[in-house]
Amino acid sequence: MATVDIARNIPLAPLTTIGLGGNASHFLSCTSVDDIRTGLIFAEDHRLPVQVLSGGSNIIFRDEGFNGLVMKVDLRGIAFREEGSETTAMVAAGEVWDALVRQAIERGCAGIECLSGIPGSVGATPIQNVGAYGQEVRDTILMVQAFDRRTGEMVEFSNDECEFAYRQSRFKSRDANRFIVTQVTFRLRAEGEPQIRYGELSQLLESTSGTARLPGGATSLEAVRSAVLTLRRRKSMVVDREDPHSRSCGSFFTNPVLTAGEFSALRARWEPSGGTEDIPAFVTGETVKVSAAWLVEHAGFHKGYRKGGVGVSSHHSLALVNYGGTTTELLRLAEEIASAIEDQFGVRLQREPVVA
Repeated sequence: MATVDIARNIPLAPLTTIGLGGNASHFLSCTSVDDIRTGLIFAEDHRLPVQVLSGGSNIIFRDEGFNGLVMKVDLRGIAFREEGSETTAMVAAGEVWDALVRQAIERGCAGIECLSGIPGSVGATPIQNVGAYGQEVRDTILMVQAFDRRTGEMVEFSNDECEFAYRQSRFKSRDANRFIVTQVTFRLRAEGEPQIRYGELSQLLESTSGTARLPGGATSLEAVRSAVLTLRRRKSMVVDREDPHSRSCGSFFTNPVLTAGEFSALRARWEPSGGTEDIPAFVTGETVKVSAAWLVEHAGFHKGYRKGGVGVSSHHSLALVNYGGTTTELLRLAEEIASAIEDQFGVRLQREPVVA
């Protein structure tokens, strides 16, 4: 077996965007697939639980730390290949997501420009089908390469085989913790024009440069990126050491997807209580996606709500922020919010970040 450099007692909080958690008893930076394989063998031999860590934007470690092996995926490499009107980007899982978005835009490649500013690594994006401002990574993912922890072999998944859904994939549901993503291949539109599907983004573009006047290719893509980053910064959703409200995991809760009957039951609870405004919702087929932010605010947890060293962001109702608190405080606040919404509206919110 190849040897690996297992570090001990490594602080985990600095490796996350929320800045919480204790130490890892064992830690390994994986710069190759061999490192992943050898690390898993080490953990099995020493009977250690394993936690895979990527960019740290969607994970919260407990205050007592992680008594096991934390394996950080640090695989690097980006290769672009032009194929007529399309460009294929083969990207190692450890690459920074926003760096990929920036490079794609510089090449005039469309498809992920609305996902600018999202923190984390490329390998994490297919797991929860990352999306924002009208785009999702499933729109452009061609193939996902991963290490199968059960068989010890490398495997590949086509887009359909990833079983993407809203903030969901097979890697997060039925195959959770089985695969470690090592590379993602994207199919982008060469010299493509941006597709603006989100009202807030469209309004900002119209007010600044005029969507209709945007030229095709890289210039228009850069305009969209700039607008998206502006919107995200207003909500403290871009990691910034100078912005205390950005010490979060982004949206803590996902928007609940309800059946028509469940949505009717929600309205039946809201209207008799004196509610007059419409519940923000988006109908997709037979289901209704409801605004989790609206539920949080109408359950009494306004922007800027604080409890101890944690609170709701002053700029975004779905972001729970570390203001110098602890993981225990954060999870207690999250449960308080979820329970209040369930009691008042009969809807149970699901959290986005992993707690390890």
